[in-house]
Amino acid sequence: MTTARRSKITPEREQEFFDAVLDELREQGYEALTMEGVAARASCGKSTLYRQWQTKPRLVAAALRSARRDRSLVAVDTGSLAGDLREAARITAGTSGRDTRLTQALGHAVLDDEELQGALREALVEPELAALGAMVDRAVERGEIPADHPAVEFLAAQLLGVLRISPLLHGRHADADYLVRFVDACVLPALGPTPAP
Repeated sequence: MTTARRSKITPEREQEFFDAVLDELREQGYEALTMEGVAARASCGKSTLYRQWQTKPRLVAAALRSARRDRSLVAVDTGSLAGDLREAARITAGTSGRDTRLTQALGHAVLDDEELQGALREALVEPELAALGAMVDRAVERGEIPADHPAVEFLAAQLLGVLRISPLLHGRHADADYLVRFVDACVLPALGPTPAP
């Protein structure tokens, strides 16, 4: 595999390319995204993109990885699991439209391309999993829930799943009010006392 050369592109310019890729993805979807479209949006020649990343999948994967930053969920610590999850719901609502559009834009391509799948997980999924895991760990330390509570395994699936399905069910992205009500009505009751076997 050829090593990409990046010496002539500043980090700021590289980020402009990545932002253009992500915007094109959200608007056009993966299949319709082209190097020409990204180049036009980023005001560069497509030869620049090919020289640095060689292929569309590599460019998209690099852009996805660039989107990974310390997410604001990491700083959430209200002193209780209920408070943490409600605050996480409010924060997540602020990015749900952009993140959900990005996930949906990758569609089947992310299932067929391991590099894209890994980049998407790194950019959007793993930071949230780590933050939720930290919330649960603190709750266990405080004695709010047992470490082996069976609902903990499904916490991320509940929260991330409702974000993805909301546009389909309701025709709009989940807002803060909806997500907090979901936490109160569905997530917190599931994390109540461990049910008897």
